[in-house]
Amino acid sequence: MNTILKPTFISLVTVLFLLLSVATSCAQDQQMEPEETEFYEPEVAKVEPGEDIFIDAPSDAIILFDGSDTDQWQSVNGGGEVEWEIEDDGALTVVPGTGWIETKESFGDVQLYIEWRSPMNMEHEGQDRGNSGIFFQSLYEVQVLDAWNNPTYINGMAGSVYKQTSPLVNPSKRPGEWESYNISYKAPRFNDDGSLAEPARVTVIWNGVVVQNNTEIYGPTEYIGYPEYEAHGKAPIQLQDHDSKVSYRNIWIRPLDNEQFSIQDHME
Repeated sequence: MNTILKPTFISLVTVLFLLLSVATSCAQDQQMEPEETEFYEPEVAKVEPGEDIFIDAPSDAIILFDGSDTDQWQSVNGGGEVEWEIEDDGALTVVPGTGWIETKESFGDVQLYIEWRSPMNMEHEGQDRGNSGIFFQSLYEVQVLDAWNNPTYINGMAGSVYKQTSPLVNPSKRPGEWESYNISYKAPRFNDDGSLAEPARVTVIWNGVVVQNNTEIYGPTEYIGYPEYEAHGKAPIQLQDHDSKVSYRNIWIRPLDNEQFSIQDHME
């Protein structure tokens, strides 16, 4: 009888241990303040971007927004119609309070190109000026924020992996001017048991300047607490409504999960 009950007992202990670990982690996050993961040094150097910072979509890209409609998008709140405004100049502008939007299709590894513009709300500062964000797999944020003479915590400024890694430099344009992100994102890999095999990585080219260079993402980009991975699959790209009239245009994406030849296969 003991040999039959022993595995069950061990399984129950394991489950209880995991539940306790999760509860402890949640309790620790609840006890933390947002400021504990906000850093202001070292200062990120300002650089001037070149003139040609915009890119047309290649032939194999999926056009997510071309200025005409939001057919590729839905509201995060229940999957309804997008309530953001399509302006006369072809920009898609956040209508504060209407909620986040997401792609109808789910993605893993991608190249995402997107142009964005901060509003001229100079009476605001820090995180309240031109705040939005681009979320890969609905979990990992590359920050969108007015970064022109607008000090804030460096791992929360534009070009950062939010609350994790600051950009290498700050090539921002003035508020009201269009900017571009050309982002290469590699999704995390998980083992069969749900443990992390490879972390997510991201390269961000902001206004033609590399600001994240194959940067490791340490887990979901939490506002409070430290990141921690949980196994998941493909998920939508999300754009954030953070109560600021940020605009987007010329959004296209290329899935990067196709097969590649490697000589390594012939060296083993």
